[in-house]
Amino acid sequence: MSLAKYLARRSLHYGWIVAGLTFLALLIAAGIRATPSVLIVPLEHEFGWSRATISLAISINLLLYGLIGPFAAAVLEQVGIRRTMVFALALLSVGVSLTTLMSASWQLILLWGVVVGSGTGIIALVLGAIVVNRWFAEQRGLVLGVLTASTATGQLVFLPMLASLVERFGWRSAVLTIAVVALMIIPLIALLMRDRPSDLDLRPFGAQSAIMETQTRSVNPIASTLNALKLGIRSRDFWLLSGSFFICGASTNGLIGTHLIPACIDHGIPEVKAAGLLAVMGIFDFVGTTASGWFSDRWNNRYLLFWYYGLRGLSLIFLPFSFDPHFYGLSIFAVFYGLDWIATVPPTVRLTTNVFGKEKAGIMFGWIVAAHQIGAATAALGAGALRTWQGTYFQAFIISGVLCLIAAVLVLRIGKRSRTQDSQLTPV
Repeated sequence: MSLAKYLARRSLHYGWIVAGLTFLALLIAAGIRATPSVLIVPLEHEFGWSRATISLAISINLLLYGLIGPFAAAVLEQVGIRRTMVFALALLSVGVSLTTLMSASWQLILLWGVVVGSGTGIIALVLGAIVVNRWFAEQRGLVLGVLTASTATGQLVFLPMLASLVERFGWRSAVLTIAVVALMIIPLIALLMRDRPSDLDLRPFGAQSAIMETQTRSVNPIASTLNALKLGIRSRDFWLLSGSFFICGASTNGLIGTHLIPACIDHGIPEVKAAGLLAVMGIFDFVGTTASGWFSDRWNNRYLLFWYYGLRGLSLIFLPFSFDPHFYGLSIFAVFYGLDWIATVPPTVRLTTNVFGKEKAGIMFGWIVAAHQIGAATAALGAGALRTWQGTYFQAFIISGVLCLIAAVLVLRIGKRSRTQDSQLTPV
């Protein structure tokens, strides 16, 4: 008897073990994605690369993270969750390790941009959405909220440690540390991860009767993914979801996740202290995103998104005025913004499932995440360029805040169907 089957016979439903493994993988991937924020200034000093050049590599990383997501969803359906996760973690470990040998900016773009971006694109929010839809019939919003919060927890766990390693031993020690962590989790995933409840003769958590699972069909994952995009393009709701998530990415991963630490350093705040600030934000985001998942099971998700984007926009407009060391502005920002960092994900997943149905939700959400990361890539590159040209991040923060206020208005239209909308896109 395998260890997984033995554990499946215990009182705890195995779905919680699968969710825990997924959380761990997402946490490590989040730590890897957050690492560039502590590398920007050290790479500037060692190689003389401009912030715009380094931001270009990070932008490519974020872009691929998003664009690979929809195809990763199709691959997860065809190849299986366990095999895909093992491959992605191995790719990340190798790619991150090789960055210690780079000596030219094109190598940074290739390794951190293309290789690491591809690996993190496979282990992304789409993975969490698929796991939740397969393994849970109840508590989906709550579980997805916890899985989504892994991004914040990844920063909480890794950023202060990585910043301390950079300060004491150099940036290469930090990079090697995160690569080893990714490598260490692979045996655990290979041993315990399972693709579906039926693999262990189980029902999804909370299911009162047997649920007929859709059998994996022998279809081309690329064709399946592109067909899903064609379906989405004909839907107004898809554009509203993608547009708002574009702004979400531009105001989180691309801007704050990439440039807050360099912005703090510009104002005389030490790197370790700045990383600690992001970690504090991670604590509050874990609370906020988990609560958001709980709320998404009970409240109108459009109104939730309205408040999330609106409050985030106000906090970003406040940020440029909060760097005064004699004022607790950054602490106020960390709490206010942290509670809202990625709280948008559970309501967005719920609305995507409502519009496109459970079967298509994974791939469709993958395309919406792609829009999120296009926004993140745009903000990462744009903010880096503005900092290089203007010597300040002021304009980047204000623009991002205004965009969030626009998103707050857009999300109120999601699910309010127009008369001309495609009749095939019936909410479930």
